Order: sequence, then C-alpha cells, then structure tokens
Amino acid sequence: MIEIFLNGERRALPSVHTISDVVSALGLVPPMILIEHNGTALRRSEWPSTSISDQDRLEILQVAAGG
Repeated sequence: MIEIFLNGERRALPSVHTISDVVSALGLVPPMILIEHNGTALRRSEWPSTSISDQDRLEILQVAAGG
C-alpha cells in the first residue's frame, strides 16, 4: 500500500509503482488526462518510467470536449 496526495487529498493505493499503475488503478482514460507529479508536468510517454513514492503529490486534470 502506498499513500499519495491526489489533487490535494490523501489517498491510499495498493500495488502501484509507476504513474501508469496509478492511471490503471484509478480507471482513468489516458488520452483524456494530464498529470503533474511533484510539480512537474509529465508527457504520457514518461508515465511508465516515472516511479511513485510514498507521499508523492499528483495533480490529475481531465480534458473535456465540448461545444
């Protein structure tokens, strides 16, 4: 179990090691989100290689299409 801050709120997640794991654990659709990890915006290509540590801070923004 790892504890992170997700959009400012403390959240415990089981078995996550990378940003990609977090996206999967939360059931998010990758093409529709932007992620900032500890103050750094990440490219989607960086998600599989970016490790998550206890107490890390993630900001996840959902892109919404509209008209």
